[in-house]
Amino acid sequence: MRTLFLTSMLSLTSLAVFAQENGEKTKGIKETETTNIEEIVIYNQRLQLPSTLKNRNITIIDQQVIKQLPVSSVNELLSYSAGVDIRQRGPFGTQADLSIDGGSFEQNILLLNGQKISDPQTGHNSLNIPIPLEAIERIEIVRGPSARLYGVNSLTGVVNIVTKNPKKDGVFAHLYGGTNFKKDKENDHGEVYNGRGIQVGGTLVGKKSNHMLFGSHDSSNGYRYNTAFHNNKAFYQGNFIPNENNSIMALGGYARSSFGANGFYAAPGDKESKEVVSTTMFNISSRHYLNDRFTLLPSVAYRYNFDDYRYFRHNLDRARSRHYSHAITSNLRGEYLTDFAKLSFGGEMRYEEINSTNIGDHSKVNYGLYAEMQKEFFNRLNVNVGAYINYNTQYGWEFFPGIDASYIVNDHWKVLFNAGTASRLPSFTDLYLDQRPGNIGNPALEPERAYQIEIGGKYQKNRFTAEAFAFYRDIDDFIDWIRVDTSNPYQPYNAMKNKTKGVNTKVNYQLGSNASLWNLGLSYTYLDPKIENSDPTKLSKYAIESLRNQLVATVNYSHKNFNATLANRYSERISYKSYWVTDVRLNYTLDKYNMYIDAQNIFDTTFIEAGAVPMPGRWFSVGVRYNGL
Repeated sequence: MRTLFLTSMLSLTSLAVFAQENGEKTKGIKETETTNIEEIVIYNQRLQLPSTLKNRNITIIDQQVIKQLPVSSVNELLSYSAGVDIRQRGPFGTQADLSIDGGSFEQNILLLNGQKISDPQTGHNSLNIPIPLEAIERIEIVRGPSARLYGVNSLTGVVNIVTKNPKKDGVFAHLYGGTNFKKDKENDHGEVYNGRGIQVGGTLVGKKSNHMLFGSHDSSNGYRYNTAFHNNKAFYQGNFIPNENNSIMALGGYARSSFGANGFYAAPGDKESKEVVSTTMFNISSRHYLNDRFTLLPSVAYRYNFDDYRYFRHNLDRARSRHYSHAITSNLRGEYLTDFAKLSFGGEMRYEEINSTNIGDHSKVNYGLYAEMQKEFFNRLNVNVGAYINYNTQYGWEFFPGIDASYIVNDHWKVLFNAGTASRLPSFTDLYLDQRPGNIGNPALEPERAYQIEIGGKYQKNRFTAEAFAFYRDIDDFIDWIRVDTSNPYQPYNAMKNKTKGVNTKVNYQLGSNASLWNLGLSYTYLDPKIENSDPTKLSKYAIESLRNQLVATVNYSHKNFNATLANRYSERISYKSYWVTDVRLNYTLDKYNMYIDAQNIFDTTFIEAGAVPMPGRWFSVGVRYNGL
């Protein structure tokens, strides 16, 4: 298969030399008016070009979708994207694991404006971030191994959060409350379960700079015993433009989440557990046009995380774990436009450190060099080809080639192909955790290594769009936590091979006028994972949680100032029962005020996404926003 992989890359590159065409280059236009293949302007860590990722299987969640869906956090928003698996242990953004197309929560990268912000301790904490929905311009989800673009750990894909660039002064305020109308019968007070939150923010725009500042507090007494939470977040972003050739972006944020962890990791013994996770991050990046051909883009990103797990929340002297982690990523890249093609090249360094009561004190450094060429042939065939060379102080050298290509057949059809490679380095938790009798790490672990081949197509005509992709992914040295029986701790090993075949499709249709518009969406993902070399006598902790079937259907109706969304999600996992979850949002906008009603899980479905944590049943929320941004 590896020979086939390399051969397909060489063959596709050769095709670019011989391709012929006699039509004009297709141009991207607005979604609701287009008759051609849509092209979207993407921020990309490597090539800051319009449509750089148009050769990839990529999903865009834009502001319009964010406003329509019944969500209040990034975690909940991502759960409506096909192929993205959000396994929540706590509701309303408390804690969630992110995986893409059947991968694990450790096999993807989280980016903020193209800069890495993943947590080095464990993927459980990566989504504990201070980014409010109101600050987000869009979210980009890139599927498949992407080391050529994003370096190591991008084994199954990448999620990039792109923040807004404010254009005017303004203020924002959001107040909401919700309940399931059920009482807490295990406590003497017998309160009705409820939640509430307040979010405020503002923007300030000057001649050569603009600024955003947001703060929020969300809390709840839970939805069952010991599930109460308190979340506090603050976020700042500043853009500075001293002149037309130079620009700087600086941002920082803080998030602190305290939540009851009943059943999170060691059910049923952890009924009285609690966890506190706090994250601080600072990023700075800049762009410098040195001349008409050469652009320089340096950046530095820092993330600090504190994770305090209390197995007995009323007795902090027993079974308490505290982890302090730091991650610094620096990146210097350049872009050079030749007469033949666009070149991108550069290097990055990432330093990771942890100090922990049951992981110990450890650090590691990762270095990467990369180069890529983007070339368009005959106005129809677009090819990106490149490679990433990685050196890790623990695992040595690795080489990751990759290629993407797209061919515009006509004004409505586009065919895409990509072949990529990547690896996933074991986390500090994988290597060194000592949490007996429940879990113990394995310092002898090797990196997971993967390659993937994907082919698909996109169709767009008038108000109808459709796309379909099929892929094959092969992961060597797949890491899973396993144990012989319940009397032994879980421990990670990478003796297995994970081969996954998958298909994901998406269609969207709009009908009506702008004053009264229906928007119908349907997406479906099928995954067929095969675990080879596994021992049937041993119990797996994560591999059996992978999705097999996932369907997301949305119906949105807009009439003047009124908007209604009905969203249905179907999930079937290898190990769990399948389930449907139906959510509704009703919106009414009056000038700068927006009032909404959410009904989540309206049919009161009982389901589990991770561990032994039953998710909330039916929940109602009402809220009001003032948006002067």
